[in-house]
Amino acid sequence: MKVYDAAAVRAALPWPVLIRALSEAHRGPVPASDVVVQGDPAGSGNQFITLPGWLAGGPVAVKMVGVFPANEKLTPPQPNVQGLVAMFDGSTGAPLLVADGAAMTERKTAGDSALGASLLARDDAEMLLIVGAGALAPHFAEAHMAARPSLRRVMIWNRTAHKAVAVAAQLRAGGIDAGAVSDLDAAVRQADVISCVTMSDRPLVKGALLKPGTHLDLVGAYMTELRETDDDALLRSRIFVDTRRGMENTGDLGQALASGLISPDAIAGDHFDLAQGRVQARQSSEEITIFKNVGGAHLDVFTAIALFEAG
Repeated sequence: MKVYDAAAVRAALPWPVLIRALSEAHRGPVPASDVVVQGDPAGSGNQFITLPGWLAGGPVAVKMVGVFPANEKLTPPQPNVQGLVAMFDGSTGAPLLVADGAAMTERKTAGDSALGASLLARDDAEMLLIVGAGALAPHFAEAHMAARPSLRRVMIWNRTAHKAVAVAAQLRAGGIDAGAVSDLDAAVRQADVISCVTMSDRPLVKGALLKPGTHLDLVGAYMTELRETDDDALLRSRIFVDTRRGMENTGDLGQALASGLISPDAIAGDHFDLAQGRVQARQSSEEITIFKNVGGAHLDVFTAIALFEAG
């Protein structure tokens, strides 16, 4: 059985390798998957989530993660989300690997959005805006730049300005031209690719400000009460998802579907449609595209397989 700590996960799955593996995985069948969410019986609000997935004729992968929002206030601070991913042989049940759950989630989530950008963003996109400066922000910047090598500069915006400054400094230390910005509306007007990785409960990106040809990646609104963009953006855009399963339970799409602003038919396609050629990706240089990162255990399966094969 192989064991991977966080550093080993990142070393084995550089962004180009992972993006290519995810693209190839979506050309095959959808793994069976489920999710079990348990709340702390003591009423703390903490959660433990188990996500099993099984690829027909392939392995079983199970992600086990705790969501403990107060962890960042500990001394020393700990990640709010941490756990393990385990993979088992689908024929015998034998354990094949165990990997750091936070690193696997980081790779899976950013790689998923980066695959979307590789298919939907313009080939000549140059300006990337990351909205949010949490732990995932630098990984999303790196993943998008790997997916779209034409990107040459990264802008970071966050409600708490000093966090944006810190993420920009981290990216510059890695050789990326990055800077913090204070005016979100102005940054939205400039950006060719926008990736929102926040916990916002109100729209941040205004659809009216999106210039023709923009690609908007929505990640953080994973519950229906959360929101990262407004109705204008949804109505102006051609909308894609990684998976339709569970999309009605996400913030931006869930609210729009429930209100009737858009119908399920407004979703042009998912990663499986795009990878298997059932749906055309970007149709013109002027088209605005939205990719909603819904997530799911099937992506944990694909990422675990990629790790096993790479390592």
